[in-house]
Amino acid sequence: MSTIPVLYSFRRCPFAMRARMALAYSGIQVELREVKLSDMPESMLRLSPKATVPVLVLADGQVIDESLDVMLWSLSQSDPDQWLDIDESSQQLIRRSDEEFKPLLDCYKYADRHPQLTPLEHRVRAEVFVGELNQLLSRHSYLSDDQCRLTDMAIFPFIRQFAGVDATWFDSSQYSSVRSWLNRLLAHDLFQRIMKKRPFWQPGDEAGFL
Repeated sequence: MSTIPVLYSFRRCPFAMRARMALAYSGIQVELREVKLSDMPESMLRLSPKATVPVLVLADGQVIDESLDVMLWSLSQSDPDQWLDIDESSQQLIRRSDEEFKPLLDCYKYADRHPQLTPLEHRVRAEVFVGELNQLLSRHSYLSDDQCRLTDMAIFPFIRQFAGVDATWFDSSQYSSVRSWLNRLLAHDLFQRIMKKRPFWQPGDEAGFL
């Protein structure tokens, strides 16, 4: 068994992004195994039959396979800038992002798989949440207050994905506060660090680290 945690991940997956940023922020060294989503390794599937990333295997063998739980575990180890200092409304915002916005985002991004509505109609449904974020960000620099916290890092990978579906439209949209916030987080050293391209992991490969 590894003496440090092992993280199975895919860098472009928004769930994996936020888990990796939390681990990097908390200064937790992990062995990083970048996996191909179309060909996941058996070792990962044995640990988490859900077949989704991220999957974090702690040194004692405990498996954490929900990205928000990975973030919370990381912050329980070290939270130098008080990311966890958020109120109930911010916690609810994260839950709504995961449970309500993400399904609408998937319909918008993969509109050809959801022909019951047009791409524009899918986007309009997803925009409701983006509009709420824009209102919050018109009042302060980040979603909870004027400091980057868990709320921002948990939600921003999905807004990044939303913005990328039709970047030309998004860049000229009414969501100027969301754009400014998104650009700040895209330039954040944590995001730059975790997005470095790595080869896909194969059994027997030399260990690589986050």
